[in-house]
Amino acid sequence: MIYIDPPYNTGRNLIYKNDFSETTAEFLERSGQLGDEGGKLVANPETSGRFHSDWLSMMFQRLRVAKKLLAKDGVLVCAIDENEFGTLSVLLKEIFSGSAWEHAYVTVVHNPRGQQGANFSYVNEYLIFVFPSGTKAIGDRKIDDEDVSWSQFRNWGGESERTDAKNCFYPVLVKDGKIVGFGDVCPDDFHPKQTEWNSDIAYVYPIDNVGIERKWRYARQSVDGISTMLRAKRSGSGYQIEIGKTFGLYKSVWTDKRYDSNEYGTKLVNSLIEGSGFTFPKSLWAVYDPIAAVTWNDPKAIVMDFFAGSGTTAHAVMQLNADDGGNRQFIMVQVPAPIDADLPPFKRGFTTIAEISKERIRRAGKKILAGACHTDWNRDVGFRVLKVDTSNMQDVYYRPDQIDQKDLLAAVDNIKPGRSPEDLLFQVLVDWGVDLTLPIKRETVQGKTVFFVDGNALAACFDTGVTEALVKELAGREPLRAVFRDNGFVSDAVKINVEQVFRQVSPGTDVKSI
Repeated sequence: MIYIDPPYNTGRNLIYKNDFSETTAEFLERSGQLGDEGGKLVANPETSGRFHSDWLSMMFQRLRVAKKLLAKDGVLVCAIDENEFGTLSVLLKEIFSGSAWEHAYVTVVHNPRGQQGANFSYVNEYLIFVFPSGTKAIGDRKIDDEDVSWSQFRNWGGESERTDAKNCFYPVLVKDGKIVGFGDVCPDDFHPKQTEWNSDIAYVYPIDNVGIERKWRYARQSVDGISTMLRAKRSGSGYQIEIGKTFGLYKSVWTDKRYDSNEYGTKLVNSLIEGSGFTFPKSLWAVYDPIAAVTWNDPKAIVMDFFAGSGTTAHAVMQLNADDGGNRQFIMVQVPAPIDADLPPFKRGFTTIAEISKERIRRAGKKILAGACHTDWNRDVGFRVLKVDTSNMQDVYYRPDQIDQKDLLAAVDNIKPGRSPEDLLFQVLVDWGVDLTLPIKRETVQGKTVFFVDGNALAACFDTGVTEALVKELAGREPLRAVFRDNGFVSDAVKINVEQVFRQVSPGTDVKSI
């Protein structure tokens, strides 16, 4: 699933400017946006001659990439206000076109007090759902007990007696007012009371108030599938079993009070990070519910948000896992847009939006762990922070005929200055296609730092002075992959013998140096 809440095109927000008529490099040079941090945020005022076009150009390339990143059964959800709802809808139909995709639109009341306009007070924004056609992509919403229409699970009227369907006469097991199971179909010569007690468990049968043996509305072989629609209701010294539709389709207008962006957005974020500077963050529940609706049948889903902002999506994923015991993962992407030195978050030590995002996720995780959690949840609120950067390898811009012998010594170390062993490790993981979320353990072996990824999936040592004894010890652990620094060996002889050592001790290991 991909959920995004892009910067709304209000004339005040900042957007990631781009232009179709020139290359990105040409545009950045022309607009003076080149810098150490990459693409910077620039304003898109209403006075711009390309007010809508600029915003849509920014969105177009990102949505194209989003389509490629979605799984075959993946769902894209875009939050948007009235300023670009129409144009974004058209853009999405251009990118996700044809009969292969369905588009659905939901109105969310996120500001019940209203934002005053000249003619209307705006209380809502929109969610646009894009999902593969012909699939049950959106789960059913749970209906509160007080809104459920309950009726007898026992049949009545014509053809409702026990003899009309013998496999519909069996006990429903109730303990402490909760249905805990179902018994076997009863033999014909067994005639119980309406409620039979066995210790603290009640066996409830489909017998009406005048003692006529009737039948349940579902046969024994199918009742387990609708067990969540049943409830036990106390009646005298026994129980009656009722059935009600506890779930239903999501409606296209969402009005839950929890969607209030002030109460459950601004105030919530500020309770985690005082003076965060986010004036209109999404309500946690306005993000939680779309994620729950999409990932209802996939507790291991991956949820991506490439406009991470205050980190609400990550918070919602962790909260959902805590509620239902899932193990969903999130990928948040946020440009390290600088924060103005005059703003409160800068004075509290936050220099970029990304830093606020990370801290909000950390504090939200701690708060969730301190609250009520599903017994089956693994309580994992950890995450890794990766930054996009240039290669760790030295840049070489010389042709062979331009290099003198005196230049060769400068090329002995091909690693850029200032790069850490962790930098090298994650480049190797990317190059080898290894999952970046796998557990990593750091050990000291023969006096050198060695990283072990997912047990023996990969062993990496980027220290210098690697000896043959270290190589043999690592080979003895039989990792699937092993990597060393190219100039990290204590001698040329050790470097030459590395592959031979692994070939003898661990022939299945893929060995490389960088």
